[in-house]
Amino acid sequence: MKTWTRQGGRLLAGFEQQEAAVLRGLVSQLEDMLQARAEEAPQDPLSELTGIRTGPSASPDDPVLSRLLPDYHRLDPDNPTKEDLDSAGALRSLHEPELVDAKVGVAKVVMQTLPRDGGDVQLTLEEADAWLSALNDVRLALGTALDVTEDMPDELPEEDPRSPHLGVYHWLTWVQESLVQAITA
Repeated sequence: MKTWTRQGGRLLAGFEQQEAAVLRGLVSQLEDMLQARAEEAPQDPLSELTGIRTGPSASPDDPVLSRLLPDYHRLDPDNPTKEDLDSAGALRSLHEPELVDAKVGVAKVVMQTLPRDGGDVQLTLEEADAWLSALNDVRLALGTALDVTEDMPDELPEEDPRSPHLGVYHWLTWVQESLVQAITA
């Protein structure tokens, strides 16, 4: 990848075909996961009348989705009260649809602006913000799947099945960091 640069109000980079395929594949998988989660929302007859959508009231079982869609109310893990559980469920039900929409929206920006076969990418500042959010979501998802921790070494032994994917995680980190540096230049 050619590092991100800023020219006026545009951010520019170049992606090789394989890089574009990897990034598009990860963003697409994330988008699919989020849309599947949105389809789990209960059918609410009042939503058509009020325009207020509701989402699931329970946290996702999938650790990746749980990381991307955290609880809105922190519970005492040792002694959650019924009131706290009810409050957490109500907040999730009320706010998760908007969060999912936002995450799917930024994923769509990446898919629309990153050429399928690689090549040059030109972003407005608004599109760059969407890319940063989408890259962050992909890194969170991949980091959760790989069980990345702060004290994890930069490279894992070859026999570790996570080893090849950790390189992708580090590459995504570099892409995101490069974009942040270009925006703030």
